[in-house]
Amino acid sequence: MIIAMAFAGMGIVAQAQDTKVKEEPKGKPIIQVFANLHTGFGAENDDRGFELERSYLGYEYNLGKGLSVKGVADIGKSSKVDDYHRIFYVKNALIQWKKGKLTLAGGLISTTQFNFQEKFWGYRYVMKSFQDKYKFGSSADLGVSASYKFTDWFSADAIIVNGEGYKKIQVKDGFNYGLGMTLTPVKGFQIRLYGGLNEAAEEGRKNTVNMSAFVGYKTERFTVGAEYTHMWNASYKKDADQYGYSVFASAKLSKCADLYARFDDVYSKDKWNVEKDESSAILGAQFKLGKYVKVAPNVRMSIPKADGADNRYSAYVSCYFGI
Repeated sequence: MIIAMAFAGMGIVAQAQDTKVKEEPKGKPIIQVFANLHTGFGAENDDRGFELERSYLGYEYNLGKGLSVKGVADIGKSSKVDDYHRIFYVKNALIQWKKGKLTLAGGLISTTQFNFQEKFWGYRYVMKSFQDKYKFGSSADLGVSASYKFTDWFSADAIIVNGEGYKKIQVKDGFNYGLGMTLTPVKGFQIRLYGGLNEAAEEGRKNTVNMSAFVGYKTERFTVGAEYTHMWNASYKKDADQYGYSVFASAKLSKCADLYARFDDVYSKDKWNVEKDESSAILGAQFKLGKYVKVAPNVRMSIPKADGADNRYSAYVSCYFGI
């Protein structure tokens, strides 16, 4: 009897030890798909159909002791009007180390210019954030970054990348430097300031400078945000300045439904890029169909600033799948 109890006790101890050494899986897949069904109205009536906008496929692995690696492929479409082929890019290929309040990353990394605003906006699959939409910078690039959380209300970050973006190889010698600060004066209210300098590597070109300021307030029920951005010497061209602002808001109607709205306004100095200057607005709703799927019907309006250009109106049903 005593021997049987001893063996039973040893079994319980062994099970407890097995439970202690058992760890959760260290890796996880990354799958995100953005698609839509859309139709235009009036002058845009011929623009209609189903569209697979973008797919992100990758894997992230935690090596332990704060060290992790991530690789992500971006399958998208060409920006050229006459090119209908899918294009494959490497979006991220990086190693990251977190220790206490310090985070370091190197490789093909996400840039810090508008990553914060994009997450605050929260509807990337519906529409890109302001700076990404109007090409004020790239969302990823090859280089290194560092961030440090000094206090609960203040953190800062720095980044040095090639400046070519993730869709091009490095062919010039200049770097793109960026510094950012994030402040949280009170719970839910955040301020983001960023400044960047993209060096011109060719004689006769000018450095491109970016400055942006963002303020936002988020609760469990609603989110509001506003951003202003100014870019000097776009594409390294002297006096080719661009600037504009974006304001947005969203409200949670239920556990599975949101409402959102956004207004953008972008200008170019002396109308050098007036063909792409516009005011635009979007209004829509989002419905979560389970854990991995979101559907977001929305209507959009664009008011071009070029003389004689017609306003554009369209309706979308944007869809997201991701794990």
